[in-house]
Amino acid sequence: MSETKSVFLFGYSGHSYVIIESLLDAGFDIKGYFEFQKAERNPYDLKYLGYEGQADIKSIVRNDLVFPSIGDNLIRRKVIGLFDELQLNQFVAIDPSANVSRTATINYSTYIGKNVTLNAQSIIGKGVILNTSCIVEHECKVSDYVHIAPGAILCGNVYVGEGSFVGANSVVRQNVKINEDNVIGAGSVVTSNIEEKGIWAGNKLRKL
Repeated sequence: MSETKSVFLFGYSGHSYVIIESLLDAGFDIKGYFEFQKAERNPYDLKYLGYEGQADIKSIVRNDLVFPSIGDNLIRRKVIGLFDELQLNQFVAIDPSANVSRTATINYSTYIGKNVTLNAQSIIGKGVILNTSCIVEHECKVSDYVHIAPGAILCGNVYVGEGSFVGANSVVRQNVKINEDNVIGAGSVVTSNIEEKGIWAGNKLRKL
């Protein structure tokens, strides 16, 4: 991680507001944001720096940090790919209220939100969102570009494949494997492996 705590954000709406407050609480200086167009609302009085597809990002950012403040898994993946291509300085954003095990492994451009619990020996990929008050128990593996929504619980040894979304207040039983690019609806209970891609929901889980 770079020595500076100055950071440039990519994306400025809804989900980004949560990240912004976590970064401010952790003592970061937010220098501005890149977005397709200038945001109509600017509640944090951030400077608009242009669209990342056209702006000379490298000369603007230089050696400061960058972070994808984007909730959508596919768009976040593309932005992190740009970061990788330009060799920009990425980092892990952790809200000060989060409880993170010292034995957890976390890759870059991942956000760990307010009151999240991340327990022993878990492995978290790059570009992951662990959203407000979710619980990731011991030895879970959460692959790249996954979003675990508020209040969701992954019991021990759960595997979540790349690009998947686990909805708010869902529970995934221990040792369950969810393959890539799946969507688990809010409040669902997952008790067995999910191999087929799709949208799944319910207390008795079914494919929609």
